[in-house]
Amino acid sequence: MSPPFAWSDVFPPKGPMPEELADYPFPPDHGLHAAAGEPEVRLLEERLGRPLPPSYRALLLYADGYGDGDEEEYCLFRTHQVGWLRDLEPEWVRLWGPKEGDRVPSVPDDLYFDYGPGQNGFVRGEYVPHTLLVGHWDGLLLLNPLVVTAEGEWEAWHLASWRAGAARGRSFWELMKGDLV
Repeated sequence: MSPPFAWSDVFPPKGPMPEELADYPFPPDHGLHAAAGEPEVRLLEERLGRPLPPSYRALLLYADGYGDGDEEEYCLFRTHQVGWLRDLEPEWVRLWGPKEGDRVPSVPDDLYFDYGPGQNGFVRGEYVPHTLLVGHWDGLLLLNPLVVTAEGEWEAWHLASWRAGAARGRSFWELMKGDLV
């Protein structure tokens, strides 16, 4: 079930949630889960062995996922479902990950670091096994901890078999707000 709204209309303002928006209204028929608490988010970070990127962390503190990650093709996982792609869906790593004899980096920086509409969609296979699976959206929603901004944001991908490569954003926020998914 695809949401009856644009992600850009649902996400809270960027950065820490202002106190006056703490009860930010979800749209009708939203499918969003109630916010995760700080203990659940910290438990996820402990399980992963690293802090989450700020925009994804803010989303979890706003809504702990969308839809049912066990049954639906369109979902954002709840905190207890999030995990490394290599552990949750190793077949995707086999298909998209590095191949024997690949050069590293597999895509030159000037081609790889192209974001926004009209981007080339290149995926560095060597990054795939290290990505964090945060949902399914007619493909995979992934966060890449190997490309991190100065603000601590991880590169975000929408990787789908029907797409040549991936839609990528500098952050989870950018990927979802830009409606690249």
